[in-house]
Amino acid sequence: MTSSVPEPRGGGATATSVEADLGWALGVVFRRYAKAAAAALDDVPGGPRGYQVLATTNAEGPKRQLDLAAQLGVDRTVMTYLLDDLEKTGLVLRQPDPADRRARLIVPTDQGKETLCDLERRLSAAERDVLGSLDEGERLIFRMLLQRVAVKADAVDPIQNACELADESIDITET
Repeated sequence: MTSSVPEPRGGGATATSVEADLGWALGVVFRRYAKAAAAALDDVPGGPRGYQVLATTNAEGPKRQLDLAAQLGVDRTVMTYLLDDLEKTGLVLRQPDPADRRARLIVPTDQGKETLCDLERRLSAAERDVLGSLDEGERLIFRMLLQRVAVKADAVDPIQNACELADESIDITET
């Protein structure tokens, strides 16, 4: 798994050290970010899933409940319970879809939009903390490169169901 990479200028990881291993580095950064993001989202119903619902419906407009569940890779029963919790806390509304009376559109409330802004600030702070060894320009480059790699990886091996991925992932409280 270890690849042969040149030693970084100014010292650092050698080609044979664990720090030079891509898998180790990705795992460490992922665990740190997952913990920081979980802490930032701990008071929103559904945590990261609740945030995704707010972010998606705010950015893309009202969505049918089933379409939203499919887009986010969330089981429709789980989505129902998640939306129940988000609605109880006043963050979203379910409105009848004018095109199909049987369907419901998920719409963020004004409180949901305010909460989303606060959550985005918290996530940005968590990201800055995790990537704190990089300056602002380096963070931007890192994010662009990581996004490019992620888009390509997702095209080759797409996630079909985010619930399955969550089941496969590590328990971040044990690391």
